[in-house]
Amino acid sequence: MTQAGDIHLLVVDDDERLRSLLRKFLVRNGFLVTTARDGAHARRLLDGLEFDLIVLDVMMPGEDGISLTRDLRTRLATPILLLTAKGEADDRISGLEAGADDYLPKPFEPRELVLRINAILRRTPSIAEPARPKMLSLGPVRYDVERGELWRGDSPIRLTATEAALMRIFAARPDQPLSRSQLVEELGRVTGRGETGQAQERAVDVQITRLRRKLETDPRQPRYLQTVRGSGYMLSPE
Repeated sequence: MTQAGDIHLLVVDDDERLRSLLRKFLVRNGFLVTTARDGAHARRLLDGLEFDLIVLDVMMPGEDGISLTRDLRTRLATPILLLTAKGEADDRISGLEAGADDYLPKPFEPRELVLRINAILRRTPSIAEPARPKMLSLGPVRYDVERGELWRGDSPIRLTATEAALMRIFAARPDQPLSRSQLVEELGRVTGRGETGQAQERAVDVQITRLRRKLETDPRQPRYLQTVRGSGYMLSPE
């Protein structure tokens, strides 16, 4: 049975205070949570990440939640729970017609949000994922995916917190190029820091260089943590 800790939610709301409160409450209830401030931000996240459910506010500046729901339904089957203004029946009906799975009128009790999320997930058909390897072979180095540990022979290789986070991100998507901006976004989610921009992307380059020194026989000619021209970086285990 899927546990809450395996469920990744995307919360989209332009109200920064509510967004932060929802994130903290849902994390306390065991969910993985990524937040977006508007439809455009949500689209960027959805282009690079997969989510189990989207919690989406209807009333947002720019693209509203109903329009976004309608567009997402043309390419995604991810369940969508709309947050609607209390008493706005038209919004609820329009949202359901656009493809939303459920709605919750504001204001609401956070516990009810969790109950509705769980109810949607229970009735959503689960898609069997291919089993992921528990150990990745990187030449003389091996990476224990479940423990997040790097080993050379019988000796553990010490990783900093950022290096460990990067390895978890790469190991979840082996042989898949990840852009610098994707890595910054993912690191922000893992560490709880939301900084973005060129400075953070350059910091990722520095961390990749350091990580290569621990992974590669010749860090100047990387075999396993590769640079993919125009795309970013990719972990390519044997």
